[in-house]
Amino acid sequence: MPTPHISAQPGDFAPDVLMPGDPRRATRIAETVLEDARLVTEVRGVLGYTGTWQGRPVSVMASGMGVPSISIYATELFRFYGVQRIIRIGTAGGMSRELELGDVVVATAAHTDSAVSANRIPGGIHYSHVPDFGLASAAFAAGQGTPGSRVHAGPVLTSDVFYADRPHVSQALVEHGTLAVEMEAAGLYAVADRERGKALALLSISDFTFPGPELTADEREQLFDRAVQLGLTAFATAV
Repeated sequence: MPTPHISAQPGDFAPDVLMPGDPRRATRIAETVLEDARLVTEVRGVLGYTGTWQGRPVSVMASGMGVPSISIYATELFRFYGVQRIIRIGTAGGMSRELELGDVVVATAAHTDSAVSANRIPGGIHYSHVPDFGLASAAFAAGQGTPGSRVHAGPVLTSDVFYADRPHVSQALVEHGTLAVEMEAAGLYAVADRERGKALALLSISDFTFPGPELTADEREQLFDRAVQLGLTAFATAV
């Protein structure tokens, strides 16, 4: 039956879900990538669709912004709708100067300043947020096999604060291998662990934490296509 935040009926969602943040991006994926997509939920304007890709059932649903929002939707999908795997399709700000605009980062870990995750494990233990290895390795391999595609694998920072001035923190994280900053991956990874699901974040670099070029809103919409294809291929090939 419907949950407080999702109006779909049992069986409306496929086992595999792509999860962009923006409802408009969910609609775009449903209309341009999936076949026979149908709207299954629209509570609070957060849209979810189910269709097929190359004959495989796939759903797409928006997550909203931030750890609390994606944690609610991911929990309900895993717990009440039989979803088994969720791949976040998002944008990120590049922190490493090795990155170029439009590169895709396979987030192999997600550090965080989020209080939502800080209190998950008692006793002063620092919980490590990591994706499903099968999904991560499949997505990275798909990127390596795509001509002209620049795909990186490495840790990201999931932050609760979008407008943050913290150059010393950023530099320390970069020195420890952190590639980019975004706002949802750690929450998704933690929920997947708790609910015994599988998750991954594929992040397209849309701007940088240092002075550099950035994409317009329209360009960001187009940029998603590459990450969407990597996510779908990961669903099909992960072991």
